[in-house]
Amino acid sequence: MPLSAKAELTTEPVLLVAWNVRPPFQYIENGMEKGERLERVKQIFTLTKIPFTLVQEPPKRIWNQYAAGVKNYCSFDWYRLPEREALVQFSIPLEKNTAYSVLSNTQSYAKVAAHSNLKSLLSDTSLTFGMVDSASYGPELEAMIRESKNKQERHSVLPMIMARMIGANRASFMLIEKAGWDFLKDSDSYFRQTRIVEMGGIPKGLESYIVCSKDVSAEKIAKINDAIRQLAKPVSTSK
Repeated sequence: MPLSAKAELTTEPVLLVAWNVRPPFQYIENGMEKGERLERVKQIFTLTKIPFTLVQEPPKRIWNQYAAGVKNYCSFDWYRLPEREALVQFSIPLEKNTAYSVLSNTQSYAKVAAHSNLKSLLSDTSLTFGMVDSASYGPELEAMIRESKNKQERHSVLPMIMARMIGANRASFMLIEKAGWDFLKDSDSYFRQTRIVEMGGIPKGLESYIVCSKDVSAEKIAKINDAIRQLAKPVSTSK
């Protein structure tokens, strides 16, 4: 066999699998990658037998990469939205996320808790809504947010950083996955100044997906889907 042909057989491009920090699902502790979802995705890509490497990147950078036409690139834990269809290919659903919860701070808790549902909360002009500006809350919630009468504090930061800002009274409340807050609440003095507010009218959690750049072959997407099926996770109960 000619050397050039042999080289072609051994140079399958390595998929770069990017992930954003979302404790307790995927995070780094003492330099070690941890989290149930991160471990599951590692298992999925290992089952495909596609060469891959993991890299932690912030959400804004991940989507800038897709917009720039990056190749051999996948990431995970993303909602399926119309504006993303032109940029990426979607796997079958990876899992179903739980509904968001409302997180407030001790100073604003009484005013936030006075509202029985999210629509009422979003109509309160005296409260400031802290929003993570680098990711989507899903179509239904985004539509509600567009109609919000709250003041807004928007930042392209991780949810755990926004939660610290809530604790520091930079905003009155935010939307957060309760599992994330449970994981963080005793780790920092700012988190200890925050409380979950039980509230109705919050849309159900959405399915999340693995997404890959358009150049990733149909055969590889099929292998990813087969691996997801093999490691199927029971659907979480949404509020």
